[in-house]
Amino acid sequence: MFPRLKTSLRCCSRAALLRWTTVGLCVASLVANVVLYLADQVIPTSLVILQLAATLCAAVHLGLSARSISLRPAELAERMLKVQEDERQHLSRELHDDIGQLLTAAKLQLQWLQRRMPDELQGHCDALRNTLDDTLGNVRDVSALLNPRQLASLGLEAGLRAHLVRTLASSDVHWSLACNQRLGGIDEDVAMAVFRITQEAVTNMLRHAQAHNLVIRLQRTAEGLALSIHDDGRGFVPGPHPDN
Repeated sequence: MFPRLKTSLRCCSRAALLRWTTVGLCVASLVANVVLYLADQVIPTSLVILQLAATLCAAVHLGLSARSISLRPAELAERMLKVQEDERQHLSRELHDDIGQLLTAAKLQLQWLQRRMPDELQGHCDALRNTLDDTLGNVRDVSALLNPRQLASLGLEAGLRAHLVRTLASSDVHWSLACNQRLGGIDEDVAMAVFRITQEAVTNMLRHAQAHNLVIRLQRTAEGLALSIHDDGRGFVPGPHPDN
């Protein structure tokens, strides 16, 4: 994230330098023209060159501004997605490496204490150990959701299947993942986008749809990769003015 920030600052400083250079040349040209007009003198060649330089800088500045405006929405969306993924991976590492290790250490310390506890306290130790196990499992699940490492090691289809198994294991939803083609060579950004879309769709289905069946299909097409997600849950009726 910091290298991109430094690049943005460099680009902003260059644009500011060009802007102030253009303003300075225009002001100098204007002052020189007013002085010559008041003195009723002929415009020298140096002043003409100064005016041409000011005009050229203004044209370059306008061109760069138009280009930055035309590219800004796409670049902003791409950068936002990249920053989100970077933050997710950072949080995943924090959960897995730091909090996960602390919980594991607490579990080991509890086991050491439990061997020295009297019998009347063993029940409380067992309850505390179960709580630590559940918490450690939840931390690992959240870490896996934030940063699906199985995409890089297993591939898109196997990574999605592992996610569905883990997410829908405690639900009554019957699901299937249909993919009759090899998905090798899929770009990492495309694979991540497919995973995030499926992840969000499954989460919304569990929270709101009350579905019993879920079918997910992946298919390679001439344009790239097609993803379809269908469930038999309850839908919603769009409002009369969805744009408002």
